[in-house]
Amino acid sequence: MEKGYLKIDQYDEACVKEMAGHYREILRLLGEDPEREGLRKSPERIAKAMLFFTNGYDLDPEEILRSAMFHEDYKQMVVVKDIELYSLCEHHMVPFVGKAHVAYIPNGTIVGLSKLPRVVDAYARRLQVQERLTKQIKDCIQRTLNPLGVAVVIEAQHMCMSMRGVQKQNSVTTTSDFTGAFLNSPKTREEFMHIIGVNLH
Repeated sequence: MEKGYLKIDQYDEACVKEMAGHYREILRLLGEDPEREGLRKSPERIAKAMLFFTNGYDLDPEEILRSAMFHEDYKQMVVVKDIELYSLCEHHMVPFVGKAHVAYIPNGTIVGLSKLPRVVDAYARRLQVQERLTKQIKDCIQRTLNPLGVAVVIEAQHMCMSMRGVQKQNSVTTTSDFTGAFLNSPKTREEFMHIIGVNLH
């Protein structure tokens, strides 16, 4: 029977095979037996997982926005907050996990709301540092929509700080970046910070 929706994960099999060979060797170097039952298929699984975690390299964030831009005479703040994000620290290749809050003030053009989280994912699903991730999201929205202002705040917990190194389990890193009205008007910036800080739903 035909299904109305079918999701298929597709991978570059040659890439998976090459990566799996390297992971198999890493397991040996760690002192493990990659041929034991629990690890026999792990190199391939890890390779596919890494390709999934970094699939943002295959996405064009500006094109994501351009695919759903609409002319609209609305010039008040648009905020999408609490956008879950998952990324990999480029220094240790362990996860950092958190939320992004994104806002813009349209200048004759609005964008489909789902496109803002998709832009966050497109940049987060790469090897990253939180500071650059924040700036890339802001710059992409500003460059593509040309709004009156953009605001991006990211709050995240970094496994490289909780699992190793200083081992601080509850530390949260916050980064922010602004353009236009959010940068030049303290009142506008305060309104945005208030909105992302309160529970309105």
